[in-house]
Amino acid sequence: MELVNLKDASDTASFSQAIVRGLGKNQGLYFPTAIPKLANMDQLLEKPFVERSIEILHALIGDELGDGVLQEVVEQAFTFPAPVEKVSDDIYTLELFHGPTLAFKDFGGRFMAQCLSRILEGKPVTILTATSGDTGAAVAHAFHGIENINVVILFPDGKISPLQEKLFSTLGDNIHTVAIDGDFDDCQAMVKRAFDDKQARDELHLNSANSINISRLLAQVCYYFEAVSQVPENEREHLVISVPSGNFGNLTAGLIAQAMGMPVKRFIAATNLNDTVPRYLKTGEWDPKKTVATTSNAMDVSQPNNWPRIEGLIERGFVDKDVLKGESIDEQYTQMALRQLAQAGYTSEPHAAIAYRSVSHDLAPGEKGMFLGTAHPAKFRETVENVLGQPISLPKILADVAGEDSLAKKLPADYEALKKHMFDTLKGNA
Repeated sequence: MELVNLKDASDTASFSQAIVRGLGKNQGLYFPTAIPKLANMDQLLEKPFVERSIEILHALIGDELGDGVLQEVVEQAFTFPAPVEKVSDDIYTLELFHGPTLAFKDFGGRFMAQCLSRILEGKPVTILTATSGDTGAAVAHAFHGIENINVVILFPDGKISPLQEKLFSTLGDNIHTVAIDGDFDDCQAMVKRAFDDKQARDELHLNSANSINISRLLAQVCYYFEAVSQVPENEREHLVISVPSGNFGNLTAGLIAQAMGMPVKRFIAATNLNDTVPRYLKTGEWDPKKTVATTSNAMDVSQPNNWPRIEGLIERGFVDKDVLKGESIDEQYTQMALRQLAQAGYTSEPHAAIAYRSVSHDLAPGEKGMFLGTAHPAKFRETVENVLGQPISLPKILADVAGEDSLAKKLPADYEALKKHMFDTLKGNA
C-alpha cells in the first residue's frame, strides 16, 4: 500500500511506515494513492464480518504485514459485533458500541494496537493522542499492558462526561492521562506541536493514535460493509447513511468504503453547533468558529483533522462531492430527537440523536436511512436521564470504574508544560 502526504507529495510511506510515523512532514495526513474496487460485492456482503474484513483490508494493505499476520490481527481486534437495528419503518441504526469501551473507537484502536505491536517488534514508542471523549478509552484499553508502549492521552478538563473520563483515567501502568485547561482544539494543537518538536518526537519516539492514524481509519471501513450487509438487498442502493461527525474520521472511512464499491446512495455529515463543515458545504468558505461546548461533546470540534482526506477523496475522483451533505443540529433538536427515539422504543445518546435527526428529516421518497450509534447511551448517563426523565442502568464496565479515582494530571493549555511533564514521566522508560 502506497500512501502520500497530502501536504508534501514527496513524502510517501508504506502502511507500516505510516502507522509508526502517525503524521507526515508539516503535520500532513497520509492518504492512499489508489483505492481498489472490490469485485463480487454481493458475495462479499454474504460473508461473516471477520472474514469479509480480512478481505477488505487485504485489498487495501496487500501482503505487507506478512503471511497470516493480517488475519491474526483482525481476528484479535474485531471480537465483538456491529449489529443493525430497525428503529422505524424507514430508518436503521448501526450499533458500534459493543466493544470493550462501548464506543466505535474500539474497532480502530484495537486494530492499530495489534498492528503496531507487531510492526515495532519490541522497539519503544510513546502514543500521544488527544480525545474529545471516546478515543481516549478505546486507545487506552487497546494498548494497556503492551510492553514498550507508553500512552499519553490529553483531554479537555471538565468537557467530557465523567464516565468517559473514568474509563481511561483509572487504568494507570503504561497509560498516562492529562486533563488540559481548555477545549479539544487546544489539546489537538498541543499534540501537533509535539510532533513538530524534533527533540520530543525523537527522544520519546512519538506516534499518534488519533483518527489521523491510517490504521484506525482503515479499520473503520470494515463496519460500513457490515452495516450494508444487514440491510435487505433491494434497499442498499437507496441507503442514506448519517454519520455523527467531529474529527471526521468516521465519515472518511464511509467514503472510502463507497469508493471501494460498497452500495450506498449518499452520506450526511451530521454535526452539532460546531458546524464548520456543513457551512463549508453550503457556502464554499472554510470559516471555523470558536468551539462551542455541547451535550454531544465528542463532536465539539471546529477544525476537524480528517477533512483534508475527504477533500482528497473528492479531488482525486474517488467519490463524487454530490454524495455528501452537511447538517447542523442544535441542542434543542438534539433533545427532541432523543425523545422521539425513546417514543419509538429505542434509547440513544446525543451524538447518535443528531445523526438520527439529520437523516429523518432528509429522506426522499423511496430512500432508507441509517444513522451510526457511536457510543452506548450509558456513557452519557446524566444527559440522557435528564432529557428522558428515566434512569439508565450502567453496563458492568462502567459500573466498575464509576467509583474509582481519576489518575489524570491537570495542566494548562501550554505546550511547554506538557513537554516537561512527558519528559519527567516517560524519559526513563520511553
